[in-house]
Amino acid sequence: MEMSKEYYYHKLYELAAMLNSSHAPDTVLQAFVEGVAKAVGAKGCSLLLLSPDRTNLVHTISYGLSARYVKKGQVSADKSIAQALDGEAVSILDATTDERVQYPRENKEEGIASILSVPMMQRGDIVGVVRVYTAEPHKFTADDTYFVWAAANLGAIALENARLYDSIAKDYEALKRDVAEWGLRIGGGGGM
Repeated sequence: MEMSKEYYYHKLYELAAMLNSSHAPDTVLQAFVEGVAKAVGAKGCSLLLLSPDRTNLVHTISYGLSARYVKKGQVSADKSIAQALDGEAVSILDATTDERVQYPRENKEEGIASILSVPMMQRGDIVGVVRVYTAEPHKFTADDTYFVWAAANLGAIALENARLYDSIAKDYEALKRDVAEWGLRIGGGGGM
């Protein structure tokens, strides 16, 4: 089923509104991958981030994929649809035979026919990819690709916000401990 530009426009608006919500970071990212998959009419979607040494892609969050598939093994940045890490959107029609796919047998076992992989960028640097998986062979249209690319940009903002939220939460907890310890030292330091 081919989606219209108007349909994707509305789905992008819904996705942006959801990402701008006050939900916890994990909830927002889970809703992100689910929203992308449902908007495209796909079996699933995942967010894979580059490891610190940039050699592997790590399944960070996914929707519609089994735990066994997500934990199938290390996803090599060089062997798994590597062109996406060069800044290109990559469409794989047959994920069970295409040489650019690292785990074709696992794709077949999972019921994945086609994959669209789009880079996720933060401040000009590629930090990972958003992947959309279909159960039936699917030729992704320019509109499909553009929607996922726009969603990946929104997802990058949500990811950065989640990291900032976690950092602030940790800093706040450390500050509370420091103030409590300081209060004990001041209050327990002798008579006044």
